[in-house]
Formats: sequence, C-alpha cells, structure tokens
Amino acid sequence: MSKNITEELREQLEEQKKDGLYKSERVIVSPQESEIKISSGEKVLNFCANNYLGLSNHPAIIEAAQETMNRWGYGLSSVRFICGTLEIHKELEQKVSEFLRVDDTLLYAACFDANSGVFEPLFGEESAIISDQLNHASVIDGVRLCKAKRYRYRHSEMDELEECLKQSQSEKHRIIATDGVFSMDGDLAKLPEICDLAEKYDALVLVDDSHATGYIGKTGRGTFEHFGLEGKIDLITTTFGKSLGGAMGGCTAGRKEIIEMLRQKSRPYLFSNSLAPAIVGGTLKALELLLQSTELQEKVMDNAKYFRKKMIEAGFTIVPGETAIVPVMLYDEPRAMEMADLMLREGIYVIGFVYPVVPRGKARIRVQLSAAHDKEQLDQAISAFIKVGKKLAVI
Repeated sequence: MSKNITEELREQLEEQKKDGLYKSERVIVSPQESEIKISSGEKVLNFCANNYLGLSNHPAIIEAAQETMNRWGYGLSSVRFICGTLEIHKELEQKVSEFLRVDDTLLYAACFDANSGVFEPLFGEESAIISDQLNHASVIDGVRLCKAKRYRYRHSEMDELEECLKQSQSEKHRIIATDGVFSMDGDLAKLPEICDLAEKYDALVLVDDSHATGYIGKTGRGTFEHFGLEGKIDLITTTFGKSLGGAMGGCTAGRKEIIEMLRQKSRPYLFSNSLAPAIVGGTLKALELLLQSTELQEKVMDNAKYFRKKMIEAGFTIVPGETAIVPVMLYDEPRAMEMADLMLREGIYVIGFVYPVVPRGKARIRVQLSAAHDKEQLDQAISAFIKVGKKLAVI
C-alpha cells in the first residue's frame, strides 16, 4: 500500500480519536438478549440492540432456522434468477406481502440492499426523488445511484416538501422517500400529510419501515397501520434484522408492477446470493409468532413509555417520540463517548452516537427498549444514567 495513503489514514484516525469520533467495537461472547456477556467476562444489560420484540434468541425461531437448514441446506451459491429460488423464498415473499397488506414482495440480503436497488430501475433522468433530510444512509445511497433529479426537504417540514413537489412538477415521475421511524431520533414520519401531498401532486410514496415493522401499529405491521394508511403507500422497504428475529435479510414490498420491474432490473437482487435458508425459516417463524398475539408489541411500548417518563423526570434531554428508540441528548462528542464507557462500568451497555452517524453537535446515547426488558432492568438502567449523568454534569 502506498506510504502516502497509509500515513494520511493514520493521521485521520488519530484525529478522530482526539475529536471523540473514533468508534471501537465491543466484543460480546453470548447470544443477543436483554442481558449479555462481554469479552471481559462481565454480564451487562443491553440497551442498544434493535431487538425490539426480544426475538433474537427465541428458541422457536432458532429451532425453525435449524430445521430449515437441515431441509434446504446452508446456502444457495446462486442468485435468484439462475438457480437460487427455493420454494421457501416464494413462501416468505407471500407471507410478508400478506403481513404488509401489499401485492408482492422482493427479498434482499439486507434492507440496505433493498434501498440501494429500489430507485435506479424505476426513475431516470426525467424523474425526481424527494427525500427527507434525516433518511437512513441506505436511502441516501440508493438515491445517489439513480440519475433522477434530487430534492431534499428539512426533516418532517411539510411546507418544504410541498415546495419540492411544486418545483418538480415538470418531471415525468416523482417519488417521496421517507423513513417511517427515524433511526436516530425515534420519531415517526408525518405519513398522513405526506400521503395527502403525494395524492395532490401525483407522486409515489416510499417508506423505509425498518425501525417500525414488528411493533409499530396495532398488530405490528408498521407505520402505515399506525396511521391507518393501508393502500396509500406504494413501496415499503424493511428488514428482518431487527424486530423479526434480528438475523439478516430485508425486502421491498408494494404494488405488483413495481415489484416485478425490480425483479427484472434491481442490481442488488440480480447480483447477490439468495437469502440463506436458515434466515428464511427463522423469519417465517417470527412472522408466525407476531400473528399469534400482540403481547410483545404492547410490552416494548410500555417499557419505552416508562423509561422515557423516568428519564425526563430525572432531568435528561430526551427527543420527543412514541417509539422504542429513546435518544438521550448530550450534544458533545467526547462526553457522549465517555458517558457510554462509564455506563458500561455500571453494568449498562449503551453506545455513544457521534458524527458522522449523527450531525456534528448532535451527539447522544441512543437507548433502545425491548420486550425482553423487565421493570427491574429498566430501573437499574435509569439509576445508572442518573449516577453517571450527575458525575458528568449532564443533569
């Protein structure tokens, strides 16, 4: 490797460390649960997993994954259109379509791939994509891969969205792209207003519901269910790697003509291996468990409400919201990293989120609640936050 670039990279990494932006990876030596064991041998409470329903280590999902692998093998060594389509892939696509109440579904290795591959096949130079400023990185990258004109509106500012729609009226096709639940702030998109504007200006709507599918809405179907917008969303992208068992995999779901064109032209779908059988089997079981009861959805939302209320009462600055994501705002990068380290010493596993994951000056601890947490664990985390918060003069 060139000496020039190695020295430059070394300097940049040192600069990141000095600025409090360097991200270290902690090593976990146990399955993903509400209590985990880290490489130092300590057991700590986990408050930063996307394990909203507590299904990541559910015995029924593990058993289903094992049985599916025994029946269908470890991997396909192929993409879908060559020799990589199994009967269970079609079954999962059908089940997801029924769950999300759409025409059809296309499976991907991850929702990042779904978002990367959704725009380019559908929208060319005569089209426009209008995107929320705080959309997930995968949506942003997907837009960059497309030749359509790009418009961006300030987060959830509907007047600005409408102005973008007015400015782009001459384009042949337009689509509004938004997260359903925004991953860093935990707030919900203003989907009713977005759908009204889309109808008024003849635009499509795409929602990335990765942080909603499984627990938002009366039966966990996501933001469209929460707002009563069934049939109003043209495309939903989402993941199986959060609420639905937490392994990998994602999908794009929506109107049949759109999905069929993606099946023909979406590059991450055409040129990536088929989703592994074990993940398909585990996800099918996760969907089955979701449809049996709403107990887990209710539990995680109750936990989030309780945690949010107690943290506000303690004096922390919490981003308003009604999801299982509760950002504790610190606004200072080194302090966020230090707080995460001190929380770990108190037996609470959380992570400091700093630039470029969030904008500069918006550093935070993002707490994520799970149906697997009990009240005693919530109180333990709150007590640790208060202790560390006082030590760092946060409260």
